[in-house]
Amino acid sequence: MSARTPKPKKVKKTSKTSKKEKISKISNKFFKLHMIRKKLEEEESTIPKLPPDVVKVDDLRREDTLERLYDVADKIYREILTSGSPTFEIPSRSSKNIIYNEEHDLLLLGEQITQRPFHHLGSVMDATRLIRILRDTNEILVKNKHTTKREMYYMAAGLYQDQKNSDKSIEDMAAMLRCIRNSTHVIASAKGMCIGRLKIRNAGDVIDLQKLGTGGWSITPMLDTIEIVESDAEFILVVEKDAALIRLSEEKWWNDYPCIILTGKGSADIATRMFLRKLSKELTLPVFCLVDSDPYGHYIYSVYLRGSKRLSYESPFVATPKMHLIGVLSRDLETYRIPKECRLDMSDSDLDRCDQMLEEPFVKQNPRWVEDLQLMKSLKKKAEIQALSSHGIEFLTETYLPTKLATGDWI
Repeated sequence: MSARTPKPKKVKKTSKTSKKEKISKISNKFFKLHMIRKKLEEEESTIPKLPPDVVKVDDLRREDTLERLYDVADKIYREILTSGSPTFEIPSRSSKNIIYNEEHDLLLLGEQITQRPFHHLGSVMDATRLIRILRDTNEILVKNKHTTKREMYYMAAGLYQDQKNSDKSIEDMAAMLRCIRNSTHVIASAKGMCIGRLKIRNAGDVIDLQKLGTGGWSITPMLDTIEIVESDAEFILVVEKDAALIRLSEEKWWNDYPCIILTGKGSADIATRMFLRKLSKELTLPVFCLVDSDPYGHYIYSVYLRGSKRLSYESPFVATPKMHLIGVLSRDLETYRIPKECRLDMSDSDLDRCDQMLEEPFVKQNPRWVEDLQLMKSLKKKAEIQALSSHGIEFLTETYLPTKLATGDWI
């Protein structure tokens, strides 16, 4: 018997009506995101210059950093020959010299200068450490290498005595050279991860972040080697914890909601914040932040948003001012019926952090943010992102985030 020829399968034709419905559904899903993106694109061309009374730093090429370093060395050398008492002039990074600039919505460093003379008992050790940092940084830049802060400490561990002292000297050097720390090729170990609708070039290799399984790409601290190739994402989602990234990654959530997902695994390091800033600026995408419903989660969001006080001189390069807090908000605990047993009591330190956040000028100017923190304080309850799983493991990806994005329910 001859084999039967199988009947050709009928191709199901999609009606014009269903096509229109699909297009309409997609359009409605991202309507609010498109409006935000349009506004961002309009604002990008009208960003004002930084005010004159703040320290302005640059993202320099290696050669330009070396030139500024040599200028400092020449100044010190001339002072040794003339007065015999060389002095470093470093922008003060004290809290009194940190300015919140409402126009740029950033924490910036004022122009107050600290004098650090070499021949003074109170500053001779700091000055000596700074000279050693300058010497080793020069060597690294000349060789066109990178080094971590930890490696820098071990280059003269006896002099620094503790890594916090070498870290302080590294930050003083960057502020004195008026450049971001990455320009000195002294980098901090990065812990952030990224996955989703993005292709990058890393030291010549093209990496598609959709094709990395469920693990994601480890953000490199050597961001001067990173180039954004392309992305068709509609938005960027920053999640506080690795667990949330794993949930979104396992569902390949970016297929239905074209996005780039990033996590700093808690309080984000400089490289993660700088990479986020690079993405948001070059792609002009709306950015949303998903953190635990507690004061520390709000603080993590604020550092992404405004920059940190300790490194305020780098804020224009590491902060993402137009970022939105999508959750988990205090009001969400009732709105999404989070069970009582999944809510945790706030500690005294939580309540103190809440009060500190409410005193920040950038919080005070945002009524919705103030309202949510005040509600948190009155309830004295907090909850983790994972508490959403009390409604099922897919609740975050199928209900919570889609509802938030569709309704514009964010701060």
